[in-house]
Order: sequence, then C-alpha cells, then structure tokens
Amino acid sequence: MKNLLTTVFALSVACVTSLAQAQIPAGPAADAAPAAAPAAKAATPASPKSLEAKTAMCFGCHNIKGYQASFPEVYKVPMIAGQSAKYIAAALHAYKTGDRKHPTMRGIAETLTEQDITDIAAFYEKLGSEERKAAPEKASREPNAQVAGLLQKANCASCHGANFSKPIDPSYPKIAGQHPDYLFSALKAYKTDNNPAVGRNNGIMGAIAKQFSNAELKAIAQYVGSLDGEVATVPEPRFHRH
Repeated sequence: MKNLLTTVFALSVACVTSLAQAQIPAGPAADAAPAAAPAAKAATPASPKSLEAKTAMCFGCHNIKGYQASFPEVYKVPMIAGQSAKYIAAALHAYKTGDRKHPTMRGIAETLTEQDITDIAAFYEKLGSEERKAAPEKASREPNAQVAGLLQKANCASCHGANFSKPIDPSYPKIAGQHPDYLFSALKAYKTDNNPAVGRNNGIMGAIAKQFSNAELKAIAQYVGSLDGEVATVPEPRFHRH
C-alpha cells in the first residue's frame, strides 16, 4: 500500500510539472511567437449622438446661411449639403495633408480619423436631400459671349458636367449655384504658389486657373454661381437633436 501511494504521488507531480512547463514559453522562438489576435470588432454605423459630436465643428460655419469667412479674404463659406461624399472626403484629406492650405480647416481636419471623415461626408451628402431638386440637365441660363469663351478655354464642363452639377467623377465638386465669392477665392487659391497659409495644390486646377486673370476668374465664378444647383446650406435647427 505504501509503495502504491508513493507511485501515485510521483505520477501526480510529473503531470503538474509537465503542464507548467508547457505553459511557459521556452527560448527565443517562443519569445518571438505573436500573441493571439483579438477577435475583429464588427463595424457599426455612427449613432446620431456621435454624428452630432463629429459634425459639431462644421455646424458653426457650414450650417448658417450667409456665414462669411474672413481668411484669406471675406467670402461666404461653401455650401456643402448635397455635395458628393467622395468630394467632401477628398477635400478634408487635402486639408489634412496640407494640399489645401487653410489654417482653420487644417486644424479641424487633423483631428479627424478616417471613420470620422467617412461619416461626416456621408452625412452632408444626404443632408436636406428630401427637399432638394435635381439640377437641370443643362446649365439653367446661358453665359454671355465673354464668359462662354472663358468656359470653353477652361473646358469646365469636361469635368464638372454640362450643368456643372454632374461631375464625371464624384471626387470632383458640384459647382453650379455655389457662392460666387467662394468660387472666386478657391480659383485664386489654385494660382497661389509659395505661400505657407494660402493655396491649393492640384495640378489640373492649377494649370487651368493660371491661364486667367483674376477678373476673368471672377466672371467665371459669378456665372457658375448664378446657376441652379444641388448644393445648399441647411440651418442647424432642422436636424440638430435636443
């Protein structure tokens, strides 16, 4: 009996020791072994509350009709409700990387994650859509002879569409009906070089804008801004949750 108990005890110790050794990494190969990856978390759509938080910095400018920026000059901030999500995302990325130089917009864009940008862009694309009318297939009014010549030289319709609201790629903006003073400021920014605070780096738009005087760019902006378009400013009380 004594010999049997001794044998059982010895086997028990051996089993516990083997189990303990199996749980302790041994040697460099074990040190290099990666830990098991945590289970992937399923992506969930942004909740209204998180959307409100993400867009809070946008409301104070882009959701007030007639609101004017003062840098680098006074102009109405662009209407972005109804703009394509892909364009809004592209613009925010350009501010984030510095391809678009604007201290305020860069400061905001740098705080946004990729998911934030996606959610904000999708939100503004749909904002006010239930009341917005589609732009006509062709520009709602004809330009005068001077502007017609400028538009032909710039070939704006080849990218922004015959009605300037149906760009060939959704990463290009809808510009019909946009504030003329904003369009003028944006066009001048494409001409600006070697300025740390002002300018837009875009090879295509830069080459186009530099063909024209500021007076000619202003004439283009005034005409395009006078057209019927799909972008709008939607006041905050119409969608803000209390």
